Amino acid sequence: MHIALSIEYDGSHFHGWQVQPNLRTVQAEVEKALSKVADEPIQVYCAGRTDTGVHATGQVVHFDTQSERGGRAWIYGVNSNLPKDVCVRWAKVVDEAFHARYSAISRRYRYFIYNHPIRPSIMNTNLSWQYRPLDDKRMAQAAKYLLGEHDFSSFRAVGCQAKSPVKTIRHFNVIRQGDLIILDVIANSFLHHMVRNLVGALMTIGSGRQNVDWIKELLKVRDRDLSAETAPPYGLYLVAVKYDEQFDLPQSSMGPFFYPSVQGME
Repeated sequence: MHIALSIEYDGSHFHGWQVQPNLRTVQAEVEKALSKVADEPIQVYCAGRTDTGVHATGQVVHFDTQSERGGRAWIYGVNSNLPKDVCVRWAKVVDEAFHARYSAISRRYRYFIYNHPIRPSIMNTNLSWQYRPLDDKRMAQAAKYLLGEHDFSSFRAVGCQAKSPVKTIRHFNVIRQGDLIILDVIANSFLHHMVRNLVGALMTIGSGRQNVDWIKELLKVRDRDLSAETAPPYGLYLVAVKYDEQFDLPQSSMGPFFYPSVQGME
């Protein structure tokens, strides 16, 4: 059986997605729970590896198994063997051609900033905090310059292993709801730390420390050293992965009640 799952997790207490020796990772927990239900060793392949502290409401994985199990077993059985900060949202038998990473058409991330002079105590590992007042209109204006195909070398982590820095951003909205600023971005794929580096640059513009056109200059110079600091991981969520309709996968969840549905983002 060739099976796809959607995984949701709070990354606060994980050392990222990928299995690492002697460290708690999401992949290790998921594979351990699946192996118990399948009664055989299971290895999963994900749509996008997330870093330490990064969350997901719509991560997608696939795996192969010789075990015949019903859909409820791959959801409720696996969830009963997972820790409380990870869960399976849906499970589906898919065509052998499906690959969680290579079949993906696009990936969608949201970044949440609590913009207030006082740091939050509630959800402090699920939001990024910025005490400086941020002008979301300036941030939204700058984000429009990022749309389309560009060389994103200025927003690429030093250790990024992607073959090309050229990516295509198809959607980038910046919306404010009270003290919460939400950045919503869709691209064909992302470089390592790309979203957090983009957010860092937009926060620099939003705080007035750089002008709106600075984002165009960063795209042009293609130099990470000239860009802004990387934004913290806590506010970042992988919320959806899009695939061709031929795979007939359920729509990715945007998350529980505390992830707002924002007009202009859906």
